[in-house]
Amino acid sequence: MTEAHPWRRYVALGDSFTEGIGDPEPASPGGYRGWADRVAETLASTTDADFSYANLAIRGRLLQQILDEQVEPALELRPDLITISAGGNDVIRPGTDPDALAARFEAGIRRLRSDDATVVIFTGVDTGFTPVFRGIRGKVAIYNENLRVIAERYDCLVADQWGLKAIQDARMWSADRLHLNPLGHHEVARMVLETLNVENDLQPGEPEPLPRSTWRAARAEDLVWARVHLVPWVIRRITHRSSGDGITAKRPIPEPVYASRSEAGSGESETATPAADDQTTS
Repeated sequence: MTEAHPWRRYVALGDSFTEGIGDPEPASPGGYRGWADRVAETLASTTDADFSYANLAIRGRLLQQILDEQVEPALELRPDLITISAGGNDVIRPGTDPDALAARFEAGIRRLRSDDATVVIFTGVDTGFTPVFRGIRGKVAIYNENLRVIAERYDCLVADQWGLKAIQDARMWSADRLHLNPLGHHEVARMVLETLNVENDLQPGEPEPLPRSTWRAARAEDLVWARVHLVPWVIRRITHRSSGDGITAKRPIPEPVYASRSEAGSGESETATPAADDQTTS
C-alpha cells in the first residue's frame, strides 16, 4: 500500500521553468501545465486528505524579482511544501556573479524556512550538451555548489537538475532551446517526486522522446531558432523588457488539483480545472 505523503498545501515559486512554459495545455490555468502542475496532480492523487496548490511563478523573472514579488505572498498562503527555482535567468546574462546571486538566494531561503515548511530548491541544468549555453557551464556549476551549501545550511531538499541526465538531450527541449518541452517537464516532475520520496506511476520516457534530427535538418533548425527566438531575446535585453511583462501568476491562490492522466502513448493530457481559474497569457 502506498504511504501517504505529509503535505497539504503546496506553493511553487519561480520563473518560466516553474510556470510551465514549453508545456502548452489549453485546459490548464494560464495555458501551460509544466512539471509543478504534474507534481501537484500526483500529490493530490496520493493522499486522502484535502490538498491544494498555488503557483506564483512568472516567466522572465530575475532572482531579485522572484524574492521581492513571490516570497511574502507565498508565506501568506501558509504552505507546508514550497518549491523555488530562481537565478537561471540571471546566470545566463553576461557579467553576473554566481556567488553574489547565491548570497541573495540564501536570504530568500532563510525567510521561506522561517515557518518550517519543506523547501525544495533546484540546481541548474548541466549545459554541456548544448552548444548555445555550453560556455556558461562553469558559471552554472559554481552557482549550483553554492545552492548545495545553502540547502545543507537550511535543511532544504535539492532537486538535482545537474545530475538529471534524461534532460541533457535536445529532444527534451522546446524549439526556443530555453524551455523544456512536455517530455522534459515530465522528467523533471519524476525527479521532484523522487526527491520528495513520493511513490508515483510516472514512467520514464513515456511518451518516448522524438527521433533525432539529421545534420541537415538540425542546421536548418539552427537558422530558424536564431531568427525566431535568439534575435527577439537579444532585443528584449537591449530594451530592458521581459517576456513576463504584463503576466500574472497562473494560480495565485491555493486550490484543489484535479489529477489528469495522458492517453497511452499520446503525450497529450487534460487537466480538469475550475473555469474561474482560466487566465489569458500573451
